[in-house]
Amino acid sequence: MSSLYVDRRDAHLEFDAGALVFRDNGAGGERIGTVPLAPVSRMFLRGNLTLPASLLGKCGELGIGVVVLSGRLGKPSLLLGRAHHDARRRVAQTRLSLDTSFCLHFARQLIHDKIAAQHTWLGELCSQRPQARYALGHAVQQLQAHQQQIAQISSLESLRGLEGAAASTYFAGLRAVVPASLGFQERNRRPPRDPFNALLSLTYTLVNAEMAIALHGAGFDPCIGYYHQLSWGRESLACDLVEPLRPLADGLCLQLVAQQTLTAEHFSTSSSGCLLGKAGRTRYYGGYEENVQPLRRAIASSVQALRQQVGPHDDAPGQTPDGPDPGESGTDAESSSDE
Repeated sequence: MSSLYVDRRDAHLEFDAGALVFRDNGAGGERIGTVPLAPVSRMFLRGNLTLPASLLGKCGELGIGVVVLSGRLGKPSLLLGRAHHDARRRVAQTRLSLDTSFCLHFARQLIHDKIAAQHTWLGELCSQRPQARYALGHAVQQLQAHQQQIAQISSLESLRGLEGAAASTYFAGLRAVVPASLGFQERNRRPPRDPFNALLSLTYTLVNAEMAIALHGAGFDPCIGYYHQLSWGRESLACDLVEPLRPLADGLCLQLVAQQTLTAEHFSTSSSGCLLGKAGRTRYYGGYEENVQPLRRAIASSVQALRQQVGPHDDAPGQTPDGPDPGESGTDAESSSDE
């Protein structure tokens, strides 16, 4: 299944004969494009758009998750498709969220896998980038030490402290391979203060949204997590499962700058932070879609593993228990232009 990106000012979207119709300058404007909805599984909207409730209803009926990126920073709001028919999975999920022993065990495995992925990727970079071997090798050694401490962790609070220390180590190593023109020194956000951090934040936002859509389609409540606790407006379970996948997202970002799909000139920096401009976003959406398939397969595998862990395992016969496969990919149906 494919993603649809709409990043356009003053466009109107409507549904007609199984397709998404684009019009310029409002509902009565000129028809400027048509995209079939059948292959679309997720839709990302940004810009001054208008669309009728009937289109949102059709997206929900078809199981299409809609992600609205609003404001200058692209803050995401999720409009999820039709819910999974079997509420027993959400009941089982909620019960486990109240089991402190399960939550700690789940979280330790999660952070173990995250640090292992960070360790593995920096190790690969170490062999590929000899000029950065010292910084990367030092980070790899420290990450291995952090990983060995996880088994002794006895509380979520202590685990978060260890995760934070490992993240500082990891990004210190990653800094050695990020082009100096992007000004990356350490991880910062809300707002990001340099181009590479802005790229990381945007990518994490999209990956987190894709995970939330996949979890919803599989019958989970994306807001009830085990490591990330309940927090107003946060998809805590999606945040949980994204943690071990972050090195894949970071690799996607590094690939986009290594291929010069994006350069420092595509970003603007002010007192309110660093933002990817309109022309850069158009290039980003295409690059993201070209490189995101390993992440989507990892999302699908993570959700499937959670289904086996949480249950129930006896989906109703004759029904498809889950929504569109988040790991499938087709030709990208993209409509993006400057905001």
